[in-house]
Amino acid sequence: MDSVTGAAEVTLVDSPPNHSEGVRNITGVTEFILTGLSHGRGTQLFLFALFLTFYLIVLPSNILIIVAIRGDPHLSSPMYFLLANLAFLDIWYSSITAPKMLVDFFAERKVISFGGCITQLFFLHFVGASEMFLLTIMAYDRYVAICRPLHYTNLMSRRLCIVLVIAAWVGGFVHSFIQVVLILRLPFCGPNKLDNYFCDITQVLRIACANTFAEEMVMIFSSGLISVVCFIALLVSYAFLVTMLKKNASDSASKALSTCYSHITIVIFMFGPAIYIYARPFDEYAPDKVVSVFHTIIFPLLNPIIYTLRNKEITTAMKRVVTQHLFCKKYCK
Repeated sequence: MDSVTGAAEVTLVDSPPNHSEGVRNITGVTEFILTGLSHGRGTQLFLFALFLTFYLIVLPSNILIIVAIRGDPHLSSPMYFLLANLAFLDIWYSSITAPKMLVDFFAERKVISFGGCITQLFFLHFVGASEMFLLTIMAYDRYVAICRPLHYTNLMSRRLCIVLVIAAWVGGFVHSFIQVVLILRLPFCGPNKLDNYFCDITQVLRIACANTFAEEMVMIFSSGLISVVCFIALLVSYAFLVTMLKKNASDSASKALSTCYSHITIVIFMFGPAIYIYARPFDEYAPDKVVSVFHTIIFPLLNPIIYTLRNKEITTAMKRVVTQHLFCKKYCK
């Protein structure tokens, strides 16, 4: 009798799950639990105040950059048109994870729905990739302005700039669409805890109930390898431009050199964390959360600071906008 029971138990364990069970496993996860950045109440309040300050600086600063560039006829060159688009992308990028993170600092249970997670993941890669492509376009713009100044107007026409910006957005959309399709094909049958404060492919892949080696390789290639190639190409191109400009002692060369240094700083801060996160196997490491904070919260703050501090034209235009819209209302009636 015992032998029969034992055989029955082996049969139950070894038998494959039926079709209905498989369907239930695939659609079982309806939400994800986020671990957040800290569990200490005092630390959470401090981080809330810190990141809220960052966010309240990023939004007005980038909006002010866009208004200043659009309202000043002296800032109608392709470089400033591209910079305004970069500021617009920064507004989007900083708003993908920051608001949810700020709310979760006061939530006992930090959760995000499956649909919300996929949406956050999609826009994070959509806007992030678009910004990387836009930085590459800005490097091309600087190359033409410095190396082909007599043909700059023809080579970087307004129409071409618009086409290039649209191409950057389309490229970001295609890149993100691939990531989302790969994620949606995976089954999620039980584990639903993400060790971060937002949804990203690196955390979601770890809890999928399937072998994700192929998906991981595709994502490393599409996100990591592209980031590395673009980063190296941009550094080489800017190194070439800086070398050329240092041989010229004119005022225009000094101004162009300052612009190149600004772009190089943005490239390093944008691509460095992206390469760390996506250009390696998606295993968990201690610095992951710190790098993620820098990549999604702090980096968007650096763009307006770097450009306003190193660009007198933008600084002057921004001061003019503030003066006209704040002080003139009181004294110009």
